[in-house]
Amino acid sequence: MTVLNESNDVIKPMIGSNVNEETEKAVVKTKSLLPINLKMFIAALSLSYFAKSLSGSYMKSTITQIERRFDISTSVVGTIDSCFEVGNLLIIAFVSYFGARLHRPKGIAAGSFVMAAGCFIMAMPHFLMGHYKYETAKVARVFNESSGIAMCTPEQSQVSISESIDSMAGIQRSECEKHGGSLMWVVVLIGNLLRGIGETPIIPLGLSYIDDFAKEENSAFYVGIVQTVSVIGPLAGYMLGSLCAKLYVDIGYVNLDDLSIGLQDIRWVGAWWLGFLVVGAVHFFTAIPFLFLPKSLPKEGEGSQDIVRKSEASTSVCELNPDVNIMPAEHEATISEIIKDFLPSLKRLMGNSLYVLYLVITVLKFNAFVGMITYMPKYMEQQYGGSVSKVNFLIGIFNLPILAIGIFLGGLIMKYFKPNLATAAILGFLTSLVDYFLTIGMFGMYCDNAQVAGITVTYEGIKQLSFNENTLLSDCNFNCSCSAKTWDPVCGVDGIAYVSPCLAGCASSNGTARNEIFHNCSCIASLNPQSGNFSAVLGQCPRQEKCTTMMYAFLITSFFCCLVYAIGVIPGYMVLIRILSTELKSFGVGVHMLVSRLAGGIPSPMYFGALIDTTCMKWGTRTCGGRGACRMYDTSSLRFIYLGLTTALNTASHIPCVIIIILLNKQIKQTKLKSATNPEAGKRLTQGNMELSHQSANSVKIDSEAVKVSRL
Repeated sequence: MTVLNESNDVIKPMIGSNVNEETEKAVVKTKSLLPINLKMFIAALSLSYFAKSLSGSYMKSTITQIERRFDISTSVVGTIDSCFEVGNLLIIAFVSYFGARLHRPKGIAAGSFVMAAGCFIMAMPHFLMGHYKYETAKVARVFNESSGIAMCTPEQSQVSISESIDSMAGIQRSECEKHGGSLMWVVVLIGNLLRGIGETPIIPLGLSYIDDFAKEENSAFYVGIVQTVSVIGPLAGYMLGSLCAKLYVDIGYVNLDDLSIGLQDIRWVGAWWLGFLVVGAVHFFTAIPFLFLPKSLPKEGEGSQDIVRKSEASTSVCELNPDVNIMPAEHEATISEIIKDFLPSLKRLMGNSLYVLYLVITVLKFNAFVGMITYMPKYMEQQYGGSVSKVNFLIGIFNLPILAIGIFLGGLIMKYFKPNLATAAILGFLTSLVDYFLTIGMFGMYCDNAQVAGITVTYEGIKQLSFNENTLLSDCNFNCSCSAKTWDPVCGVDGIAYVSPCLAGCASSNGTARNEIFHNCSCIASLNPQSGNFSAVLGQCPRQEKCTTMMYAFLITSFFCCLVYAIGVIPGYMVLIRILSTELKSFGVGVHMLVSRLAGGIPSPMYFGALIDTTCMKWGTRTCGGRGACRMYDTSSLRFIYLGLTTALNTASHIPCVIIIILLNKQIKQTKLKSATNPEAGKRLTQGNMELSHQSANSVKIDSEAVKVSRL
C-alpha cells in the first residue's frame, strides 16, 4: 500500500504492497489537486455571478438607448430583451443532462466566454453602422451644399433631408441604411441570445459543484456568499448605464459642440455600446480562473490521508473479492427510462392542486415584475421628464440594494419565528397585498403632458384631446411649407413647445448648435401678441417643478414596494418546497422555473412594449423614411397602461393566493383532527413545521438539482 508522510510531500511505497498502477496514479493525481481549495472556486463563482448580474442590469438600462439608435418600436426592443430567456432555455436541457458528467469548472468558463462574445456582438453594430443621424429639421438647399434649420420662408427652395435623401445625387440606398432604421438590431438580438445561452451553465453547475464538495453544514453559507456578491452586480450595472448614457453615442468621432440636442432630449443616444464592451471584458476575465480548477475536489474537511485510507479500503475489498469494482459507477438512467418516468411524475405533479395554484401565482407575478422592471427607466423618463442617465442612477440607488435587504429579512423571519406552512403562506400573501396597495398609490404620482402645440394643446393654448398630422398646421404656419413629420422641437417664450421652428412660424435665427435662437415666430406672436418677444430656443420646454417632486415620490414608493416584495420571497418559496412530496421536489422546482420563464420572462416584455406603443402620440421619422422610434407619449395613457397592467396582474394573482391559504388551513385542521385520535400523526405535523425553517437554509440544494427536469 501507499501512504503520505505527515508533511504530505512524498508518497512512499510500503514494503510488500500490492497496489495496481491505476490506483496509485489516482492517488498521485488527487495529491496534486489538494492545494486547490474549494474557496478558490467560490471566489471565482462569486465573480461570475457578479458579471452575469452586471450584464443583465446593464441590458435593462440600455433599452431606450437601443430603441432610439435603431429607430425601432418598444415592442421590438422588448423582443430583443426576451431573447435572453429564449437563449437560456435553448440549451438548459443539454447542460442539465451532461453538465455534471463533464468538467464543470470548464463548463462555467465556456459559458462565461459565450456571454463575453454575446456582449461584444451586441456592441458590434455601432462599428458597422455610420454615425448616428438624429432626426432634425435641418435642410439641404438645392445647388448648395450648406444646410441649416428650416425656417418659415416659403419662397426659399429647400428640401427636407428626412423626406428626400434618396433623391439627392450620389446617395445610395445602402449608404442610407447605415444610419439607422435598418435591420442591424438583429445583431443585438443575436448577441442577447448568446448571453442567455452563456449564462445557462453558471448557476446549476456552480451550485452543484459547491454542494458536492462542501460540508453539508457549509453549503448554504457558501452559496449565500456567492449570492451576496451577485447583489452588487445590478447596482454596478445601472451605475454603468448612467455613466454611458451621459456620453454621446459617437463620442470621439464628432464634435460635441456641433450637436443641437442634449441629455434631456428624446433623441439623445448615449454610448450604449461602450458598456457592452466593458461588461464583455468582465465576463472574459471572470472565465479565466475556471480553466485552472479541477474537475473534482476532495470533500471539504477530508485531508489527503483520508483519501488514501479510502483507497486502501477499496483495495482491500478488491483483494478479497476481485469482482467488486474499486469505484462502482452509479446507474445512469437511459432516455427511455427518463421518458417513461416523466409522464407519471408530471401527472402526479399536476394532480397537486396547491402546486398548480402556485404556478398560476408565479406566472402572474413574474409577468408583472418583469414588465415593470424592464420599462421603469422609460416610464420615469416619459412621465417625469428625467434624462436616461439620471433615471438609471436613481433606479440603481433606490430599488436594487433594498431587494437584497428584503430577502435577507425574509430569511431571518423564517429562521427565528419558524412559522408553519399556513402562516408562511399568509405572510407571503400579506406582503404581496401591501406591495399591491403601494403600487395603486403610484397612480396618483403623475405629471401632466408637456404642452406641445398641435399635439397636446392647440396653437391657441387650449388642451386638445386628439392628434393627427393635420393638427400640426394652423393659420400661423399654413404658408410656411413645413413638414409635419420632422421632430426638432423648440420652446417658445410662451412656455409652449413646437414640433419644429418652421411649425412655430420662425423666420430667422442666430447662434449655432444648441445655442441657436429663433426669432419672429408667428405662432408665438398670434398666441400672445402683446409680449413683443416672439423667440424660441431649441429643445422642449422644461417640465413643471411638480414633475421632479412626483418622480421622487414614485421612487420612494417603489423603494418600499421592493422591500415588502422581497420580504415575501423566502416565505413564498418555502411554501413551494413544502407542498411538494420529497421525491417530486427537484422535479417540481424545475417545472416551476421552466414555466415561469416560458410564460413570464419571454412574453412579458413583448406585450408590455406593444401596449406602451399604443400610447405614442408622435412617431419619429427614419433617415431613410418610414416610422421610427416614438418621440412623445401620452403620459396619462402611459401611466394607466404601465401601472394598470401591473396592477391587473397582481390583482389576479391574489385569487389563487387566497385559495391556497384556505386549502392549507383545511389540511392543517384535518391533520389536527387525526392527531387527536392518532398521536403519531400529530408528531409528524410538528416535525414538518420544524423542517420548514430548516429547509430555508438548505433550499439551494433543491435549486441545484431542479434544473435536472430540463433533461426531460
